[in-house]
Amino acid sequence: LLNHTSGIDGDVFTDTGRGDDCIEKYVELLAEQTQNHPLGATWSYCNAGFSVLGRVVEKLTGTTWDEAVRTRLSTPLGLQHTLTLPEDALLEAAAVGHVTQDGVKSVAPVWQLPRSIGPAGLVTASAADVLAFARLHLTGGLGPGGDRVLSEESTAAMAAHQADLPDVYSLGDSWGLGWIRFGWDGQRLYGHDGNTIGQAAFLRVLPAAGLAVTLLTNNDGSRDLYEDLYREVFAELAGLDMPRPLTPPDPPVEVDIAPYLGRYERAGVDMEVLAGDDGPVLRTTITGPLAELVPDPVDEYALVPYGPAMFLTRPPEAETWFPVTFYELPTGERYLHFGARATPRVD
Repeated sequence: LLNHTSGIDGDVFTDTGRGDDCIEKYVELLAEQTQNHPLGATWSYCNAGFSVLGRVVEKLTGTTWDEAVRTRLSTPLGLQHTLTLPEDALLEAAAVGHVTQDGVKSVAPVWQLPRSIGPAGLVTASAADVLAFARLHLTGGLGPGGDRVLSEESTAAMAAHQADLPDVYSLGDSWGLGWIRFGWDGQRLYGHDGNTIGQAAFLRVLPAAGLAVTLLTNNDGSRDLYEDLYREVFAELAGLDMPRPLTPPDPPVEVDIAPYLGRYERAGVDMEVLAGDDGPVLRTTITGPLAELVPDPVDEYALVPYGPAMFLTRPPEAETWFPVTFYELPTGERYLHFGARATPRVD
């Protein structure tokens, strides 16, 4: 569950209410979902798996996940501005997300996801609190007063290599227990990103330099800002050359789209790879509860050939390109990997 290889179909956003039993109800409903891939067969970011982990926490602590975060993490670390419930956010200067539709920014239609998906993406925090959490890991699990909050062994295991990725360009080159792992300029970093309805967060930790950098924004197009800002910060503070994002090859290359044409489907999204008049196109349609939370559930992306079984694409308003990777499991199942998710091909 922690390294996203469980195969649970990950983008299940069922709202099971606001009661303290919402995560319990959510996990029970996961029995109705199909398996995205066989256990351990590949890697696909899995929000649903983290709600399962939240339920494990509830069973072990005998309380709600929200209370466990407060008592086991926020209080020992002195996090004064870290919360998980909207009624607590009302007491803070909480930012509202902004989304883009047809090149126009607007306020997001909702502030956050349902409480049932809380362990996967409903932590709200200030930049200072995010850095205090990073400091916990830089000190090997110690709180601000020197008290042990996390064991040294668990701290090391979280940052250690646990899983390889089908796509080593979109995020990191491998995964730990929760952490994304990055290889920059011969150095090992770890961190995590978050994107939820017009809000985006970035955290990178360089243990060798004792350096942690976070960026929190209320804009769905913040990847370009991250690329520019982090490149400058890590060069100045650590002498580190952050890798450049992928760009279309010059001169252009040819990759036959024919073997990859067709439909790909998982919980929350349908995808079609089409041979458009001006070149290959990826059409994505958001489905289920999440479709009601976005301005337009249908997007089309032009695919630019990059190399064998790999194309690049980007939103019209963005500068950063993202890979679309096609691959097969040893047992023959075919997948499209885009946006950190593995989506199986369907007949």
